[in-house]
Amino acid sequence: QVSLVEDGGGLVQAGDSLRLSCTASGRTFSNYVMGWFRQAPGKEREFVVGFNWRTGFRNYADSVKGRFTISRDNHKNTVYLQMNSLKPEDTAVYYCAAARNDYIYTISARYDDWGPGTQVTVSS
Repeated sequence: QVSLVEDGGGLVQAGDSLRLSCTASGRTFSNYVMGWFRQAPGKEREFVVGFNWRTGFRNYADSVKGRFTISRDNHKNTVYLQMNSLKPEDTAVYYCAAARNDYIYTISARYDDWGPGTQVTVSS
């Protein structure tokens, strides 16, 4: 089992940037797919981006494509989510997740381990 902890959330204005981090302990990410999801109040958890640690392939949701970027630091066992040009509709709790497979699923049920989440609030 992988233990995940997110960091970097906060309150920003529309157009600002934030960088979230997700650090794993217990195992390395080398054979995992890492995902970022988000959940706004009253809404279902939504896929944001997935990253195959072994191949480097990335899959972004259309709603964040061109604004968000996922990256990694192998030495720190950490993935980052750089979020630029933030919009009020990006407001949500953001969760990091890990899946022990090689395919980037976009549904949360396919992910095995989850962090506790970090709040991102974008004011207009």
